[in-house]
Amino acid sequence: MTPSLQAQVSPEEWQLRLDLAAAYRLVALYGWSDLVFTHISARIPGPEHHFLINPYGMMFDEITASSLVKIDQDCNKLSDSPFPVNPAGFTIHSAVHAVREDAGCVLHTHTRAGVGVSAQQGGVLPISQQSTFVLASLAYHAYEGVAFREDEKPRLQADLGDKNFLMLRNHGLLTVGRTIADAFLNMYIFETTCQIQLAAQSGGVPLTEVNPQIVQGVAHAMKVQTGGMGGAFVWPALIRKLDRTDTGWRA
Repeated sequence: MTPSLQAQVSPEEWQLRLDLAAAYRLVALYGWSDLVFTHISARIPGPEHHFLINPYGMMFDEITASSLVKIDQDCNKLSDSPFPVNPAGFTIHSAVHAVREDAGCVLHTHTRAGVGVSAQQGGVLPISQQSTFVLASLAYHAYEGVAFREDEKPRLQADLGDKNFLMLRNHGLLTVGRTIADAFLNMYIFETTCQIQLAAQSGGVPLTEVNPQIVQGVAHAMKVQTGGMGGAFVWPALIRKLDRTDTGWRA
């Protein structure tokens, strides 16, 4: 058991640690994890570019608020931690955080549905209500191999632009959120979109596409659905769901 850091960090950082640990546990609960090989990063409030990320080598359903590692933009550990971090894994995240001041959280997955759709030339198809939310803010980035080279960052940043959904071709899905709750809700919609698409395609019949004008008005529809709260609308319910399963993440 990792000793609690609650008394050693600010209340703001502790709350961020709780939310990020919850996000890792929820990703595991929903079956989106890939053993230990993806990451969720969250920026700590303040002028410094400091972040929290998972201790490399731990399963997502093992992560706690205190086991999260604090790092800088170059993935150097900023506090004593017995856990390693994965610089290669933070390459994508650091690229996003560096150019998106609104990126409080970056969430990346390698799910079968996400990778499957990322390999399709047509990418995300406008065939479901969920897909309209994704298509309203979707970008693509071509596969360049395992993402550990610094020279890939400018191309990824240019491809992402101001979008909140990024399909990494032949690789997986990435979402950006102002908060951890926003990034998680975005990933839930993104992952569901891909699952629906593969299910629809498996029927072997022509698909009906959504009118493009509907996509143009989807931002307003999302505000109506969440009362203008975004991910914060569903986050308390997700925390209750998680606590019914296990409260160990709060340590």
